Amino acid sequence: MWLLGLPWALALLVTMASSGLSVDPPDPASIFADLSPEELRAVRTFLMGRPELGLSPSQGGPLAKNSLFLVELLPPKKRSALRFLEHVGARPRREARAIVFFGAQAEPNITELAVGPLPHPSSYRVLGFKGGRAVPFSARPMTRLEYELLYEALVAAMAPLEPLLREATGFGFQNCSERCLTFSDIAPRGLGPGERRTWLVIQRFVEGYFLHPAGLEVLLDHQDPDPRHWAVRQLWYNGRYFGSVRELAESHMRGTLPLARLPEPPTRHLFSSYEPRGRFASGTPTEVHGAKVCEPQGQRYRLRGNRLEYGGWSLAFRLRSSAGLQLFDVRFGGERVAYELSVQEAIAFYGGHSPAAMQTKYMDAGWAMGASSYELARGVDCPETATFLDAHHLLDADGPVRFRHALCVFELPTGVPLRRHFDNDFQGGFHFYAGLEGRALVLRTTSTVYNYDYIWDFLLYPNGVLEAKVHATGYIHATFYTPEGRRYGSRVHSHLLGNIHTHLVHYKVDLDVAGSGNSFETMDIRFENISNPWSAGARVVQPWLHREPRCREREAALPLGRPAPRYHLAVTRRHENEPSSSSIYTQNDPWDPPVTFESFIRDNETIEDQDLVAWVTVGFLHVPHAEDIPNTATPGNAVGFFLRPFNFFNEDPSVASRAPVIVRPLDPPTCSRLEIRHWTPPSPGACVHPEPFTYNGTY
Repeated sequence: MWLLGLPWALALLVTMASSGLSVDPPDPASIFADLSPEELRAVRTFLMGRPELGLSPSQGGPLAKNSLFLVELLPPKKRSALRFLEHVGARPRREARAIVFFGAQAEPNITELAVGPLPHPSSYRVLGFKGGRAVPFSARPMTRLEYELLYEALVAAMAPLEPLLREATGFGFQNCSERCLTFSDIAPRGLGPGERRTWLVIQRFVEGYFLHPAGLEVLLDHQDPDPRHWAVRQLWYNGRYFGSVRELAESHMRGTLPLARLPEPPTRHLFSSYEPRGRFASGTPTEVHGAKVCEPQGQRYRLRGNRLEYGGWSLAFRLRSSAGLQLFDVRFGGERVAYELSVQEAIAFYGGHSPAAMQTKYMDAGWAMGASSYELARGVDCPETATFLDAHHLLDADGPVRFRHALCVFELPTGVPLRRHFDNDFQGGFHFYAGLEGRALVLRTTSTVYNYDYIWDFLLYPNGVLEAKVHATGYIHATFYTPEGRRYGSRVHSHLLGNIHTHLVHYKVDLDVAGSGNSFETMDIRFENISNPWSAGARVVQPWLHREPRCREREAALPLGRPAPRYHLAVTRRHENEPSSSSIYTQNDPWDPPVTFESFIRDNETIEDQDLVAWVTVGFLHVPHAEDIPNTATPGNAVGFFLRPFNFFNEDPSVASRAPVIVRPLDPPTCSRLEIRHWTPPSPGACVHPEPFTYNGTY
């Protein structure tokens, strides 16, 4: 058995390469590898050459056009992949998933295509959603072109407010150079299907502009594909609503508008910057390097294309543009324990007094969080010893774009032993000491979705435990402070409200434990009060283990809270037409999305001895506070879950490691002569303490 570890229950399932990497074709992991730049270009060239599609370049031109938005790998069907991995079937046909915006037609829509075979595509077919759902054009993610047009429309509309903005903030939209205003946009973009009305938070464009709202929020209607028909529908300034730009401008001219005057931002030590300021009270040095990770005898992991091996672990990985990290064919000791483990969605629900704050329900797959994988800094984002990998994305672009050092792999000392024991002789000495250092292999990437930075980790431990973890950092999503806003967060700076919000992250866990035919049960602790069998008249209160088989999908959906259909954990039967729990279209059409997770369990199928998927939700409530300035820190802002073997092995599989240390006295109880046994070199090398390992053990 493998244990799915959650903080509130015991749940049991019983029974990428970066395109910049050199992919070794014979390696089976390559069927899951991300598309290479050559493959991405080949798909685009093929589709651009199909006259019936009528595609135009992504950049420039009108919004009402047919354009290619996204190209990424279309993973093979599981049955075909397993037959190939088990050497009983042919290599699956390699295909791409292409998303096309059809805007230049009477009924605009979004269509997904399967394009292949790669590397030389010659055909395509339409990919459908479960139930034959169509994707309306209004559900499309934002593009760079639409943002450019949105900014132009905003600048034109704000012209009458230039005197107000200059007087209140010292910044403006018109003829600005270094003292410009910018905006952050909010989603969903409306209150119902088909709408595209976006609240824009106006901000001073300084370092960390997310923390510099000007007190003005603007509702801009950009539903029409023709930008000439776009218009400002409403405004909010310093706690008051206005029906038009003219109404707000006239209120300012009459002198009846309470201005929110912002202080001049300093040229140095701006509160939203990372520039050091202040001193620690202890006086201990911070201007010297701290502890570092080192590999004294070289790497203890192997990376071949998109195949990663470490100790008993072996897996394939990719970084999909749409939603991020995805593991396939996860094995320990040569036996598959999971077919797929992947990030599905990251959501942040906000509350606030201003219209932008109360409207914010971010669903980051809709912002292509997988393609927001910007460069990782050596020695900060990952240790200096890490292996860095590039990624290539074709998203809202006219060719593949290289993202340098988008992923990293490194071995991490956990700082705590994996296991240890001091066997006391209770005479001032010991019978033996034994310990095994704590290490884990980390596969990491990040998603910087505008203000927030998510750090995505998969950690592999030598005892067969796998951890999925995400840290939240970056800038908080903040709005302009008003006294009425205090009930929705904290005043984190003079004119700044840190708005309360909840982070939820969704994962797909397709476990295959001893094969694909699995069942699901939960274990819980109950208590009994019984007569003591060895002492008449006495009673014993003790725990016992209650096992409950979950036979159907409804029984296996364990809710976070009622009545909303949101689950800590839900286990469903696997279907090829249910590959993901969310989509890039949900953000802009959450009212009628093409993918609804509730439909996965609505039919309440049996889940006994079936191919099952566990859908895991983790999250936390964030009440921003002054210490979130300039950025939210990672300690205390990380969530995740564990996959743990549970009676799967005969013993802890980490006994295969040659890294333990065993110390036995040769002259007990004196313990003056010791036998020290270790299977690694006596000293790790100069990068750590140069002395060989020693031990005394007496007290």
